Amino acid sequence: MPDAGAGLLGIGALLLLLALAHVPLGNHLARVYTSERHLGAERLVYRIARVDPRADQRWTAYALSLLAFSAVSALLLYALLRLQGVLPLAQGHDGMHPSGAFNTAVAFVSNTDWQWYAGENTLGPLVQMAGLAVQNVLSAAVGLSVAVALIRGFTRSRTDRLGNFWVDLVRGTVRVLLPLAVLAAVVLAACGVVQNFHAAREITTLGGGTQALTGGPVASQEAVKLLGSNGGGYYGANSAHPYENPTPFSNFFQIFLLLLIPSALPRAFGRMTGSPRHGLAVLAAMGVLWAAGLAAVTAAEAAHGGQVPQAVGAATEGKEWRFGVWDSALFAASTTGTSTGATDARHDSFTPLGGGALLAAMLLGEVAPGGVGAGLYGMLVLAMLAVFLAGLMVGRTPEYLGKKLRPKEITLLALYVLVMPVTVLAGTGLALGFPEPRATLLAGPPHGLSEALYAFASAANNNGSAFAGLGADTVFWQTGLGLAMLIGRYLPMVVVLGLAGSLAGQQHTPTGTGTLPAHTPLFTGLLVTVTVVVAGLTFFPVLALGPLAEGLR
Repeated sequence: MPDAGAGLLGIGALLLLLALAHVPLGNHLARVYTSERHLGAERLVYRIARVDPRADQRWTAYALSLLAFSAVSALLLYALLRLQGVLPLAQGHDGMHPSGAFNTAVAFVSNTDWQWYAGENTLGPLVQMAGLAVQNVLSAAVGLSVAVALIRGFTRSRTDRLGNFWVDLVRGTVRVLLPLAVLAAVVLAACGVVQNFHAAREITTLGGGTQALTGGPVASQEAVKLLGSNGGGYYGANSAHPYENPTPFSNFFQIFLLLLIPSALPRAFGRMTGSPRHGLAVLAAMGVLWAAGLAAVTAAEAAHGGQVPQAVGAATEGKEWRFGVWDSALFAASTTGTSTGATDARHDSFTPLGGGALLAAMLLGEVAPGGVGAGLYGMLVLAMLAVFLAGLMVGRTPEYLGKKLRPKEITLLALYVLVMPVTVLAGTGLALGFPEPRATLLAGPPHGLSEALYAFASAANNNGSAFAGLGADTVFWQTGLGLAMLIGRYLPMVVVLGLAGSLAGQQHTPTGTGTLPAHTPLFTGLLVTVTVVVAGLTFFPVLALGPLAEGLR
């Protein structure tokens, strides 16, 4: 394969940069959420919002604050989408219809950013900036807050307090996401990503025809969508559009941005719990899963059988020539592994096995390495499940980071593990069971099954990417996927906060001879195995009927 060497070099450079950023960014994240000092800008926000930053909340109050904030955010964004036609900078676009506005508001508030529309043909700069870009920041800060609350559940003892949601939200926004987004936007703009307020302009093409090209504040939104594991594009083509992603370097930088915070969070976890080696073990498990997904996608796209792919050396359909197959596979594996959902290639045009690998990355449960915040707390839930299974083998009450996993904690773990599969499989079954949504699938079986499964897997895992082989502009898909986003995002968050509250109420248990060390290669291997087995037992039958059946026939 001609670009194999360049592809391997790019992967190596990416890993090197992530390794260089891992310690300083992880340490910064730990300081942000453990500092006793409030910045001046933060104190101003607290005064305006009438929040007491010294108040510590029970897990129930923390959860209610999170849900209330998200509900108000969704209502405000819904109103903005519906009223767009009478607002400034609409650039001739009308407001969205009710079901479309509901779907879009839920998508961006839940960090999913599923888009049934082409942004340049539907939304003006005001809604893109004041609506979508703002939620890209805030939804990511909400995910960080839940991860931090779970960490406090491990570090605190005999208390029912997890911190203050409003303080965690403001700190994640002011000290983490906004500074990084500003720096990233400057780099993207220097790469050629558009940043203006131009409406559609008619240009003359090389062939003598005309084409309308729309500008906008793209670089600023692009930076936040990648850093916050959001994924919604300013344009319908997302990061395949040259205004969003003009060069191979910008493509590489975007992949770096979407992996940056998720890969640094295990370091913050290790620092905050006093066990940096355990943070490395969690990161290693995430890295193994990400590398396995990348290898599977790249192999399927670079060495796919068939007369045309063999003639050109790879499966090039749906890929941008300026990026190539290897970079497209790297972007795709990273965006589905992190729940970002941005795309620089058409996932529906990937080979059946390559697309199946992308689908499997989401069905692991958003942990390879997962979204901002969500990836860490998802992996910690699986770590506790792994410790529980190991405890059954030795006949003792399992312990994890000094906290016992009693029946209450195990019940919450089971509920967390079941939410996503039930949402995905129930939604897919309804889509295939009713004539109207089934008719919107543009392909027959088995690919039609893969399209429906991918849509609900993307929605329930806060991803937002799509096979794009279905007519999503219908009441069923907009309402059904909107509900899947709400369930897949907020029910697991409430369960995690309940789990954190239960752990915080316990006394720390000293490490004994029967305690499973949580920082060894053995633990990492166990964690990876449990993650794969849980997803495999749940989803292998439907994967066998979809992408596997299509790829092996």
